[in-house]
Amino acid sequence: MGGFFNSKGKKKSNGGNNRGSVNASTGGLMNNNDLGKLLIRLCVGGLMMFHGVHKLIHGHAFIAGKLKAAGLPELLVAGVPMGEVVAPLLIVLGIYTRPAALVEAFLMGMAVWLVHMGQLTALDQHGGYALELQAFYFFGSIALFFLGAGRYSVSRGVGQWN
Repeated sequence: MGGFFNSKGKKKSNGGNNRGSVNASTGGLMNNNDLGKLLIRLCVGGLMMFHGVHKLIHGHAFIAGKLKAAGLPELLVAGVPMGEVVAPLLIVLGIYTRPAALVEAFLMGMAVWLVHMGQLTALDQHGGYALELQAFYFFGSIALFFLGAGRYSVSRGVGQWN
């Protein structure tokens, strides 16, 4: 059996390791997957909403030009509020988190393709990845798709879409 079990299948002593007592003294806070999911949802969804609200206030017509230049229907610009306001709001609330996360990830993929392809392998003036914000939203959304909403959500994390 090796590892954490002895030859009789019983759990081995931790040999004086106090990790269990640290977790017990914090009330299980250090091993709280649902709290971690909430924090990711608040960051990925909440921060994206700033971009969406900005576009609602100041317009997003420039995106129609990018779509047209790429040979795509300009009507797709209607998806911007969906991907930058509605989907992030669903993510923050924890309602239909998985499909909303896919919408946000798709939006980020489109943004990189339409606007940022020239920066795909570039570094910024401080040596960081030029598209780190887009990467954060894309990979954060993909992570939420796999993780789901968690207990600390309107849906309580119940159902295949949450």
